[in-house]
Amino acid sequence: MATTVESPQVETHQFQAETRKLLDLMIHSLYTQKEIFLRELVSNASDACDRLRFEALSSPELMAGDDPLEIHLEGDKEARTLTISDNGIGMSREEVIANIGTIAKSGSQELMARLREAPPTTAELHELIGQFGVGFYSAFMAADKLTLVTRRAGEESATRWESTGDGTYTLASAQRPGRGTSITLHLKPADSDAGIEDYTERWTVSRIVKRYSDFVAYPIIFHDTREVTKEEKDEEGRTKEGETETVIEKVTLNSMKPIWTRPAVEVTEEDYAEFYKHISHDWNPPMRTMRFEAEGRIEYQVLCFIPSEASEELYYHAFEYGLQLYVRRVKIMDRCEDLVPRYLRFVRGVVDSEDLPLNISRQRLQEDRHIAQIRKWITRKVLETLQQVKSEDAEKYLGFWEHFGRAMKEGLTADFDNKEKLLPLMLWQSSADPEKLTTLAEYKERMKEGQEHVYYLSGESRAAVDSSPHLEAFKAKGYEVLYLTDPVDELVVQYLHEYDDKRLKSVGKGEVDLEAKDEEEKKERKKQLEAKQEKHKDLLDLIQKKLDREIKWVRFSGRLTASPACLVGAEHDYSPQLEKLLMKGKGGGPKQRWILELNPDHELLVKMEARYAADKEDPLLGDYAELLLGYAQVAQGSELTDRVIFNQALAKVMVERL
Repeated sequence: MATTVESPQVETHQFQAETRKLLDLMIHSLYTQKEIFLRELVSNASDACDRLRFEALSSPELMAGDDPLEIHLEGDKEARTLTISDNGIGMSREEVIANIGTIAKSGSQELMARLREAPPTTAELHELIGQFGVGFYSAFMAADKLTLVTRRAGEESATRWESTGDGTYTLASAQRPGRGTSITLHLKPADSDAGIEDYTERWTVSRIVKRYSDFVAYPIIFHDTREVTKEEKDEEGRTKEGETETVIEKVTLNSMKPIWTRPAVEVTEEDYAEFYKHISHDWNPPMRTMRFEAEGRIEYQVLCFIPSEASEELYYHAFEYGLQLYVRRVKIMDRCEDLVPRYLRFVRGVVDSEDLPLNISRQRLQEDRHIAQIRKWITRKVLETLQQVKSEDAEKYLGFWEHFGRAMKEGLTADFDNKEKLLPLMLWQSSADPEKLTTLAEYKERMKEGQEHVYYLSGESRAAVDSSPHLEAFKAKGYEVLYLTDPVDELVVQYLHEYDDKRLKSVGKGEVDLEAKDEEEKKERKKQLEAKQEKHKDLLDLIQKKLDREIKWVRFSGRLTASPACLVGAEHDYSPQLEKLLMKGKGGGPKQRWILELNPDHELLVKMEARYAADKEDPLLGDYAELLLGYAQVAQGSELTDRVIFNQALAKVMVERL
């Protein structure tokens, strides 16, 4: 980041590249609801007060002074400014640079990619504001310049930040009488056609606060400045107008009553939606709202939301999740991970407990039986709600699954207590219908008479799995196969071994015989296949010797009908997909040797046998073996293990055939 020193007191900095792009979008935005900037700035002020209360639990000196925590709004009609002030935690100079000058989030690269592709539509712009936590910049939709003065609790010095959104900002030392932050917006002219109202007006600001921020826990106080003419008495005792004086009336605009403590009949869906936006910074309405409470041995209130869309960061390993935790209406943690299992990390909301101590430590939280009980109940309620959505509105549930299905599948690998509740919620791709997902229960209903297993095959995509030679016999016989294309599916099948007494079996592992009608016939067919292998033992041994570095066994196949070869694993071997994931991990993993299955009826094998019978030393037989291996690797979606050997073998065979 470039820095220019204009004087001993003032420095000019360049915004981060993606921040400059976002600022440009805000300044030139056609989005009509420009009033939302006030909600974002009030939300930030509320968060600053929350953070001060939390840090003061361990450092009481930060709350020095008896002033209550408040948020103040001051409009100046003549100067055309609106100032939002709080006496919360404040920021140090370094925090100003980190929080205001950059977008320091793991999703910033995704944001940059989206902004490079094309400017967002009007409908998408508000998503960017909340999705990447950059609501501060929305103020540029209503202001030509922003001036921020902040002083961190416990520090004596303050910092002044200022920008016109032109790609630079200035930093300077400043004076502030106490901790907290003040943001002054130098407002654009009011323009109803452009959606810009007069934000210095009390009634305009009051309406916006009432709509978006009524539930904020701290007083939002508007300084209503008016000119008042005093009434005086003349010599004869009659009333006359006297001198004009300026009167400042401080008016509290919000009710400050937490939404989860208000009677449910008094709270509208719009109220819930606005509160959800406040805590999640997600502009999309939630898919479902859940509210419940417990009384008795453990008392707590819960207000939770299931989002309608996933955030950009949901599937990052470092994604921060959890519910806001309050103790007797005092927020003590913004993201308490212990309240929801990781696979439900998309759930947003608040928990207010009557039983926890205000100064509970992180370690105590993890061990507290109340927290464990609350987590259990929240998990149960979320799963029951999702089952209800699935039963009542299949389309809505499909939309949910598109965004959060991968996370839900993680539950099968970790939450064994709720396995029976999770299984009906799982959806899978299948060979039965390329356009429709299926449940395991629906799969079982379609199973053929006498079918012993639930069959599946994993791969990078539906197209890759659908074209796999492993499926040839299954397609020919009309057996349905589940297509596992999510990376998490590989972990799921390590834990989900059976469904309703039917074992899950990979069609890419072990031996397959779909022709046999019973055990006796299966044994007989196995003998016939072994007899074929014995007859062609010498050729199979030659191929095995040539490919021994990669192949642990060469055998004839019962699953191939059209392809000459495929690679399979033993029952407990890794799948190709899981092997890829392990190889990508830190330090890689052990290289696995495969079983090469050959189609004894394929013309290629017939001609190789004839060539071997004519000349057992024919060098082209080794080249054909390499090509068979390469063919099988590509067919299962793996990379060629030795491109040089494959290319040389291919060239030799091509020359021989010309």
